[in-house]
Amino acid sequence: MFNIQTLNKISAAGLSRLGDNYTVADDVQSPDAILVRSAAMHDMEMPESLLAIARAGAGVNNIPLDKCAEKGIVVFNTPGANANAVKELVLTAMLISSRDVVGGIEWAKTLKGNGDAVGKMVEKGKSQFVGPEIKGKTLGVVGLGAIGILVANAAVALGMNVIGYDPFLSVDNALRISHKVRHVVSLDEIFAECDYITVHVPLTPDTKGVINKDNISKMKDGVRIINYSRADLVVSADIIAALEEGKVAAYTTDFATDDIIGVKGIIVTPHLGASTPESEDNCAEMAADEIKDYLENGNIKNSVTLPAVSMPRAGKERVCVIHKNVPSILTTVTAALSETGNNIESMDSKSRKDYAYTILDVASDVTDAAADKIAAIDGVIRVRVIK
Repeated sequence: MFNIQTLNKISAAGLSRLGDNYTVADDVQSPDAILVRSAAMHDMEMPESLLAIARAGAGVNNIPLDKCAEKGIVVFNTPGANANAVKELVLTAMLISSRDVVGGIEWAKTLKGNGDAVGKMVEKGKSQFVGPEIKGKTLGVVGLGAIGILVANAAVALGMNVIGYDPFLSVDNALRISHKVRHVVSLDEIFAECDYITVHVPLTPDTKGVINKDNISKMKDGVRIINYSRADLVVSADIIAALEEGKVAAYTTDFATDDIIGVKGIIVTPHLGASTPESEDNCAEMAADEIKDYLENGNIKNSVTLPAVSMPRAGKERVCVIHKNVPSILTTVTAALSETGNNIESMDSKSRKDYAYTILDVASDVTDAAADKIAAIDGVIRVRVIK
């Protein structure tokens, strides 16, 4: 029996995947895992029983990743589960940044009470909301991950010319992109050629403020910029200045900050990217599946703290070891098993930066003494034996 603590309301579609062997509650004691959406965990005391945290969403800013890594708590997220929801909103953002639909709606409200004159007033005033079509225009997609690929392919289907940039493009993602998307190796090519630019990259020291004064100066006059990824990818002051100068025609974002609210040319949506019932279901289902596979089989997929390591069961018992990524530690772990009479049937081990994860399937029962021997090895953080 496993105990799962929920820190937010988690979709029933996800919880239903856990089955009868799980107790799920927001006040569960000694949780084996936590399911969370937006709840802040940085000041939370992590119980010794906690093996994993699954974030039903892509961002993990609310989780203390370093603390979890040091304690051997695996942190999962759900990349791609909300990708379609964000894609649809990005397309909406592109359209409303082209044609002043929002301004037109607000203006139309002011016509209330004019009776039969409304029709003539509309015809007289509608020209102030004119804007270009997107068909035939060039869209630059910065970041070709789960969301960026969907946006690029949808834009192609809408008749746009699409240029993509991603220096870390995976083979799998490359195969999913329309052959009509032109992949470039320099951001400057995006800046120089595109009528619209949409940003879909994680926030890192390298990407923070990537849309700034210098890069805006390289863009086409009248460019429209869309940011549904992270607020700090864009320097707000530089965007505001570029709008005032007429260099940028519009900026649409899902991240409200006080300095951009109410600025002419900026459209702010209140973090609606993943706010669909389908997205919440998808994220909850993926998070629950990740937790279940880790607790029951020790398999790791979509962890932000440890490498992906998964393999089918091949022995009687499975030994899972979270350890520092240091020389000779794997040899010491396997030697400890051999010395206690356990024959290794199958093994997989991978590392990510300072940490590594190893799964070993053995042919016989693993005694407490054998597990303790492994746990005592310098650099080993956590050992689990799965029956």
